[in-house]
Amino acid sequence: MLRTLRIAMLMLLSVRAPPLAAAPTHAPEPELRLLMKQAIDSATSFDDRYLAEVWLIDMSGRMAKYLPKAIPDPERRLSFLRLLHAEATKAGVSPELVLATIDVESRFDRFAVSSVGALGYMQIMPFWIEEIGQKGDNLFHTPTNLRLGCTILKFYLDKEKGSYVKALARYNGSIGKPDYPVLVLDRLTRRWSR
Repeated sequence: MLRTLRIAMLMLLSVRAPPLAAAPTHAPEPELRLLMKQAIDSATSFDDRYLAEVWLIDMSGRMAKYLPKAIPDPERRLSFLRLLHAEATKAGVSPELVLATIDVESRFDRFAVSSVGALGYMQIMPFWIEEIGQKGDNLFHTPTNLRLGCTILKFYLDKEKGSYVKALARYNGSIGKPDYPVLVLDRLTRRWSR
């Protein structure tokens, strides 16, 4: 038994783990550099250009890694992230919390429809258009979906005095059930926190 344990330990120690993060082996393509420069230059919700560059590059890389099929086009992904950051900042919500919420709600599927009729990235129920939207708003329209979703999330965060768990439960309509808030907070911690 002891011999078997020793052999198992030696085998475990001899296995080489892959590196945690692999750096690119070549310079970025000129088109990607141009896209990134345009995204950074047009990002208005950041305090400075460097912060915009760091956040956009970081979150774009995370999206490409965790959800490569969600928004595969780098230009669209950067545009989406710039808009998400602007709407989250305008509403006073952490952009990373919004990313985690979208990750759980729709897995970044713009045209997602839930079994109860919630629509788009942030899975907004249509009744919210009458409450805080405008007649004719389209919940599959990315700016509209993000604006309403961030506003709703901020409303619940304020109502619950900043408690992510309680606010997320309200957002999802699962008050008293911890599964949804735990899932979003897990995604926030594992994928989207800096």
